[in-house]
Amino acid sequence: MLLGLVSFLTDVSSEMIYPILPLYMSLKLGVGPAIIGLVEGIAESVASFVKVASGYVSDRMNRRKPVAFAGYSLSSISRILFYLSRSWAWVLSGRVADRFGKGIRTAPRDALIAESASADARGRAFGLHRALDTFGAVVGASLAVVLLLGYHGDYRRVFLVSLVPAFLGVAVLLLVKEARKPQGTTRGLRFGWSTIDRRLKIFLLIMFLFSLGNSSKQFLILRAKGMGFSDTVSILLYVTFNVVQAVSSYPLGTLSDRVGRRRLLVFGYAAYGAVYLGFALAPSKAHLWALFAAYGLYLGATEGVEKAFVSDLASPGLRATLMGVHATLVGVGLLPASILGGVLWDALGPWATFLFGSAAGFAAALGLYLMGPSSKR
Repeated sequence: MLLGLVSFLTDVSSEMIYPILPLYMSLKLGVGPAIIGLVEGIAESVASFVKVASGYVSDRMNRRKPVAFAGYSLSSISRILFYLSRSWAWVLSGRVADRFGKGIRTAPRDALIAESASADARGRAFGLHRALDTFGAVVGASLAVVLLLGYHGDYRRVFLVSLVPAFLGVAVLLLVKEARKPQGTTRGLRFGWSTIDRRLKIFLLIMFLFSLGNSSKQFLILRAKGMGFSDTVSILLYVTFNVVQAVSSYPLGTLSDRVGRRRLLVFGYAAYGAVYLGFALAPSKAHLWALFAAYGLYLGATEGVEKAFVSDLASPGLRATLMGVHATLVGVGLLPASILGGVLWDALGPWATFLFGSAAGFAAALGLYLMGPSSKR
């Protein structure tokens, strides 16, 4: 589908930047893990506040595409700031602009996906979207490796090239056709905590608490670098988990349509806990290949399935708004998670960062298990 192609191209651009950013900041700008965690946490959290607003605007407008278009356009323009960066403050500005654009587009795009499939096929629809999105990450990170080698470590030239797929994605979005819904479907629209399904409230609370221990993926790259991998091999490890996620997202999303979202999410968060425990205790470089692959399996079992689960429990008139609430809570938790992850790393070592994340993963799995089954999966 065209929306999947938009996400594919956008992620090619994003992942040409994201995996090399911690290396660029540490090697070229001279900043440590605490600052890297601060930059990532601020970018994700500040931008995440717009996700509820963009979802609500989309519901009120009864339109998805115009709001999504504004978000994709802003993210594309943000690449210029990375190219111009001479300090971590410039990188922070670029990350905030990029994530702000993602915040604008996320809820209306996810609502478009949810409304394109029946309730019994939403897991498959979101799984397919995550697969295409993640294949974009694989291509983007691989291109980053090739370009870094070709440009002899010139990070800024890679940032400049990333503009091309970003603007191609915006162009493809113009071709997406949105099914117009009947006028008046937003009349009397009310949003408040009391209007949210009880099980959805519990799920959102569990996800927020989990996000407090789910620090930036950039710490995984720093862990690989700290254990002796080169820049390019560290990025290839990043590519590894993206490949596993891309391959597993569609079948695991389809599986959630059959066995239920909650069961698959319990498995996914338990896997996260086990993987982060492995990152904390890994005795040698060789173990990291398996751990990065297992991390991709966790992502394949959770990212698309979470969105399908929220869509199942959300009322149709507030679908984009509630999907924005979910994305916001996850994003807000990343600020303290990433700051705490960086502080623990600096004060005690990488094992402390990953051990804290492991505890959060097992706690989320237990919370979802105790939540119990329902007819809405």
